[in-house]
Amino acid sequence: MKLLRIAAVLVIASAVACRHAGEQQLQAKAQGVQVAEVSGGKQIAQVGSALAQPVVVQVNGADGNPVAGALVNFRGEGMRINPAQALTDSSGQVTAQVQMGFVAGDNQLIAETPKAGGNATLALREIALGYEQAVGKAVNDQYCIRCHDSESTPERVSNLDNLSPAPHQFSDGGTLNRITDSDLTNIIAHGGLALGKSPQMPAYGATLKPEEIRAVIAYMRTVADPPYQTPGVNYGK
Repeated sequence: MKLLRIAAVLVIASAVACRHAGEQQLQAKAQGVQVAEVSGGKQIAQVGSALAQPVVVQVNGADGNPVAGALVNFRGEGMRINPAQALTDSSGQVTAQVQMGFVAGDNQLIAETPKAGGNATLALREIALGYEQAVGKAVNDQYCIRCHDSESTPERVSNLDNLSPAPHQFSDGGTLNRITDSDLTNIIAHGGLALGKSPQMPAYGATLKPEEIRAVIAYMRTVADPPYQTPGVNYGK
């Protein structure tokens, strides 16, 4: 029995050694001084879902030109990133597919590249929607987006530029973060005139349930840029 236990330990140790050998880190062929975003930041996806677009970053040298063969490491709490490590291509770029973790709200995706004396680091904001925020997004997509989103699509023509004053986009944290939840509830339920705002904002109190209105506000708070800070919560500043 003792010999069997020893044999089992040796087999496990051998398997672990082989696994770590397969996970050997890539070796950088060059170094830059900066890692910059090309695209893919500030995307929105439900918790546990993949981001719709890949994340692309670029390593630049001291002269501002892209560096090929530089090592880039990605990490993010609970995120699945493929590849988690890569060398930049001939254009100095690395592309990664990202699946969000299961924590709703702001999530940071970190991209790092070694440089002399340490690492150059880039933090990208990615947004994960929990159940309530996802309901709010669905309500937004059905009732709000035509006027509150500047981007037209083949399925929907934006009306934002035809209205005066122009409606605030839901990501406009500079404005909407200053409005309380109760005031946003009144505006959505009773229309803009309820708080002296634009009469072009219709009342949805007879259309949306109270929990749907709360969900819309939760969605607005989650996608706000700059990020919304809940009153009374210490954010470590």
